[in-house]
Amino acid sequence: MRAGNQYSEYGMGRRNLIICFLAALSAGCAPWHTPPGPALHAPSWNEEGITAPDGAHLPLRRWGPKDRPRGVVLALHGFNDYSKAFEAPAKSFAAAGITTYAYDQRGFGRAPNKGTWSSVDGMTDDLRVAARLVRDAHPDVPFYILGESMGAAVVLAAMDQDHLPPAADGYVLSAPAIWARRVMPVWQRVGLEFFAHTIPLFHVTGQGFNRTPSDNQDMLRKLGRDPLVIKYTRIDTIYGLVNLMDAALDAVPRLPGNTLILLGQKEDIVPNEAMAAFLAALPAESCIKVARYRSGYHMLLRDLKADVVLGDLAAWMAHPEHALPSGADRVKVVSQESGAPASLALDCSPPIAARP
Repeated sequence: MRAGNQYSEYGMGRRNLIICFLAALSAGCAPWHTPPGPALHAPSWNEEGITAPDGAHLPLRRWGPKDRPRGVVLALHGFNDYSKAFEAPAKSFAAAGITTYAYDQRGFGRAPNKGTWSSVDGMTDDLRVAARLVRDAHPDVPFYILGESMGAAVVLAAMDQDHLPPAADGYVLSAPAIWARRVMPVWQRVGLEFFAHTIPLFHVTGQGFNRTPSDNQDMLRKLGRDPLVIKYTRIDTIYGLVNLMDAALDAVPRLPGNTLILLGQKEDIVPNEAMAAFLAALPAESCIKVARYRSGYHMLLRDLKADVVLGDLAAWMAHPEHALPSGADRVKVVSQESGAPASLALDCSPPIAARP
């Protein structure tokens, strides 16, 4: 009898455990995100940072000439990185008379809520605010928005929302993070949903994945020693990143003219399936230039041969209608409608910032 009771209690305990487990899956731990608060005042900025409408302070860096630059770039960093990511590229731009601004996005660097995810709307709203402030400070200078990896996904997502996209004379997407759910295998989608809703605060690292983000080992070692670079990522933050990549890939058909896309032939972070979906979704009839670098990795702007990429960037900002000096733009875009190769247009429409 006692043994039977023990068996019954064990069965009841197991059944209760299963019920609790299913409850956790259906309603329990939702991904913990920290979107911006309500708008309190008009946005503002100074040399130290941008103050968003909800009062959040986003640290800002500037490189290059302060007065009379030939061009201005607003740069958005990648996942787990921060604004210092553009220190080396900005020095190259400065040699061409270009001023670069970069800010720490929410949840990264010294911005609020480090290590937690904001929201797609919050990140794109911050981009619009920063773009407007920087552009208004340099009204008569060509203005460009540059996004690297996650930063490129933020730029893309801003193109497909109810608000107007951030106005610029051109956009640069370097190794855009577009690994959306619809190009993930089922097991990855299911696993992400499971862990994000059961153990959202669990931290993971990139160790053991056998990926090579760059051939610049010295740069990677410095990132590993930088206390502001995030080394342990929460599951719910990865979930938020995938939400952003969903929005980014969906926005590709709305990508405007005067856009330069930079891809590395040795890309080892974004899978080939995602990159193929990205290229297939590009609008064929627009002034979009795609450059693919044979020796390039994911971190194109900081690879050992970054000077080739940065030289192309400076040349494109001066003359977007010309071929790139390196010849890396000699590629074809596949039309989404017909599946046939389509030549990249070179008859660019007037710069967005110059339109009435």
